[in-house]
Amino acid sequence: MTERVLLLGGGGREHAVAEALASDCELYAAAGNRNPGVAGLADGFTELDTTDPDAVLDHAESVDATLVVVGPESPLAAGVVDALEDAGIYAFGPKQADARIETDKPFQRQFMADNDVPGQAEFAAFDDSAAAADYVESVDGHVAVKPAGLTGGKGVRVTGDQVSKAEAAEYVRESGHDEWVIEERLEGVEVTVQALVANGDVRVTPVAHDHGRAFEGDEGPNTGGMGSVAGPGKLLPFVTEDDYAAAVDTIEAVVEGLDDYRGVLYGQFMLTADGPKVVEFNARFGDPEAMNTLPAMETPLLEVLVAARDGEPLPDLSFSETATVCKYVVPEDYPTDPEGGTKLTVDPEDLRDARLYYASVDERADGVYTTTSRSYAVVGTGDSLAAANDAADAALGDLPEGLRARRDVGSEALLQAREATMADLRGD
Repeated sequence: MTERVLLLGGGGREHAVAEALASDCELYAAAGNRNPGVAGLADGFTELDTTDPDAVLDHAESVDATLVVVGPESPLAAGVVDALEDAGIYAFGPKQADARIETDKPFQRQFMADNDVPGQAEFAAFDDSAAAADYVESVDGHVAVKPAGLTGGKGVRVTGDQVSKAEAAEYVRESGHDEWVIEERLEGVEVTVQALVANGDVRVTPVAHDHGRAFEGDEGPNTGGMGSVAGPGKLLPFVTEDDYAAAVDTIEAVVEGLDDYRGVLYGQFMLTADGPKVVEFNARFGDPEAMNTLPAMETPLLEVLVAARDGEPLPDLSFSETATVCKYVVPEDYPTDPEGGTKLTVDPEDLRDARLYYASVDERADGVYTTTSRSYAVVGTGDSLAAANDAADAALGDLPEGLRARRDVGSEALLQAREATMADLRGD
């Protein structure tokens, strides 16, 4: 039987998921915006509100979906998986209660404490912004301030790095959020380990390293992610086998504590002098990290999804010995004051040894235009990070006025800086 898979979401992550699935199934997609990359791979693309459980259920039934894959976090938070399951349709993604590991930061930290999950950071939770702001100003040492809910990767402020403690306290008072988690500021290098989870099985993927700050040299505000690197192999030059094993132990402890978790579990860790500590968890593939992981995964993604649905052991995952460097192209003043409307003129022949993944774009009759969010990513591949970086740079080419990218993502200088930071922390 040919599987009929419905993919929810229209970003760069979903373009990568669609690419991984399209040749193995009948693929249908739905999102609030039309992604030309996803639409070009799918047998059908429908624009709908993927956070509306009834609308998603109606559409899944209309295409006779045998599997649903939930890409972004918002449908998970809205209970889309619960609605599909109640109707007898299997969705690969956690139910609303389990998705709280991402969508509710106080829950996340308290869950870790209650279940002795390793890698915990010191934290305090508040349901009153004034009390949280007072704590920021009074506590010893620098902190990371985080609104409790979803903020698209842009809600965190770190004192002593991005802002002063007085500025962070003012941000807490004026943001409009009531619930906050205030955490110790972690020193080190951030990495991501993602896992495919179902039926009690945890299948981990190689380490990826995201670049969240807006501008080259790790300057500027946090973004949804300006690019990421991975490979070749499961580690990166500044990540040890012990680091990786500790991160996997943490992910497995979360899965054990949640009991019936299914979907992707993304662990973001800070490599510190005391080993990896948890920055956050996400209940789905990372964006951009999915664009590193999925092109290198040799195990068909559909095999994992079918085994998950059918209650069978998940297949072991195999990955090519390929390095990947992902660089996002964004509007000039992203993320603070971006303007859309720039026409994209990407020539497929210019990509050479790279791939293109569309993210937030506006497809019109005369072409594809930018919106005010991340526009598209290029992913270079090679047998080394240097080769993958060269491929990504070549694919970027000369960007038109109004667009920019962090060209230092994947550069030798930045990788060496990460290695130096970790060597210093470890006393090497």
